Amino acid sequence: MAIPAAMSSPLSSQPGSDILSLPILSNEICVALPEYRSSRLLPFELREHCRIYLEETLYGQALKLLISLVATGNTSVPPLSAFVPPPHDLAFVATLAIHPTLTTRARSEGRVEEANLALRYLRLVLRTVGPVNANLYNAFLFTGLGASSRRRGSGRRRTVGDGEAPSGDDLDRIENDLAESEAIWARAGDVWQVIGWAFNCSVLHKKRWTRWSLWLDYMVDVLEKDWEARGIEFGDGEALDEDEDGPREKTMIVRYLNYDEGTAGRERKIVRAIFADGGPKVAGEFTELWRNETKERKKDADQKKIETKIDIEGDNYGDYMEEDKDSDLEDVDPESADDAFQSRLDESNSVASHLDIAKPLGGMDAINLRLRILSLLSTVSAVLPHSFTSLATLYDLYLEHIRPLPLPTFFLLISPASLRHFHPGAASSLTQYILHSMIASSAPLPIKDDLTQEVLEESYLPFAANTGSIADNAKVSLCVETLLRLMNLHLGLAWTPRLQDAMEEGIDARENKAKKSGRKRSRGTGGENEREWLVGSANRIRSVIQMAKP
Repeated sequence: MAIPAAMSSPLSSQPGSDILSLPILSNEICVALPEYRSSRLLPFELREHCRIYLEETLYGQALKLLISLVATGNTSVPPLSAFVPPPHDLAFVATLAIHPTLTTRARSEGRVEEANLALRYLRLVLRTVGPVNANLYNAFLFTGLGASSRRRGSGRRRTVGDGEAPSGDDLDRIENDLAESEAIWARAGDVWQVIGWAFNCSVLHKKRWTRWSLWLDYMVDVLEKDWEARGIEFGDGEALDEDEDGPREKTMIVRYLNYDEGTAGRERKIVRAIFADGGPKVAGEFTELWRNETKERKKDADQKKIETKIDIEGDNYGDYMEEDKDSDLEDVDPESADDAFQSRLDESNSVASHLDIAKPLGGMDAINLRLRILSLLSTVSAVLPHSFTSLATLYDLYLEHIRPLPLPTFFLLISPASLRHFHPGAASSLTQYILHSMIASSAPLPIKDDLTQEVLEESYLPFAANTGSIADNAKVSLCVETLLRLMNLHLGLAWTPRLQDAMEEGIDARENKAKKSGRKRSRGTGGENEREWLVGSANRIRSVIQMAKP
């Protein structure tokens, strides 16, 4: 009997349940919807105030006003509806939070503070109003056309006379390059271009990554909360007509997944973006969004400029209306993509790399973000396979990227601590899928991915890898260890002589099979380091089963 649970919920066990399985969409929802405030559009006068500030590049004043407006009424019982600007304004604020001229190429600390305010405001809206009430679905729309498709017509916004209703164009347009041709939504064709480039930065451009990590963390929060909110608030699990879309079909993640619907290799490109590691191929595929994005201002460039007082009436905006010159910028990453990638490959098998095993994928912040996106995609495939792809196809793509990883990095991705981002059933299913590709052909693999103690004893614990490679046998051991820990954590292990025998049989089988390969590589250090992982995993497996003894 499988455990019924919503895809986004923690594992909820039933009395007597002893199966850890991948859950399917059910009518039983276990996640409570946050109590978001309702929203209302800013009055026209306030919108005009904000628009003027934004067009004159007085971003700090605009953001402070917006923050105060969304916070107003939060302490009332019940809370009052929050004032929220139009989608186009929210999209503009999202660009302010990441654009190079306000972050890594900022002329002053004031500019950086404005980017920080933008991110603070976006998080405040997400936390208090939520993605649905804030209409982020329409705000965060990628165009990739070099100029925003939200722009209608040409020329400055016309003046609206007394009693004259403003048109939709007048309400939406901001006369600022950062709202149009320089907006992140116009610079990238889709969110996967952004994700791929951001993760390339996590490896190749560390200073730029410090900003991208904040922005990407926010966007993943948006996608996760939008998925949860629409499924719960709009009746997930309700009966629908055959030709009617469910609430999940209208989520932001589903729209992003279907941007290139019908394009060959769409799913493969998406997964490549999530695993982008700065290698030559992905560095060429997922490139910078803005010209000179990874460059920084020369330290003496700003010192040569005399600070001037801003005088709006006199058309003196200091340096706010100036564009960066190439001579004021400098490269901060002299190492080429090929050199950086090769050096990381060389380091991956060294003893020193054990001190920083997350480095090949950009560090732990990057790995956690990757895992959260992978988890969200597996949820979408389980719930809406017709809107994206089947779980089997998706896990095939995951396998292509995870299996070849160096042992330390492989362990980081499939360890129970890392897989906490997945529903326990999904974590079990993915680990088994990876294990099936490496375990000996003599192993009687289960037809389904329901994980029980019997499956562990009969199908996984006693077997070695299907090759004599030390690394492959270590990876098989790590997968078995993860399944054992998941089983023990969520359902509990019951010590039996059969469990003990299966454990010892498998440890011996993997050690013996790896010895042949080990003798051939005895003169090198790689085999010894790989053997450390094999032995270490075996010791941890023994400890888990020892602790299950009554």
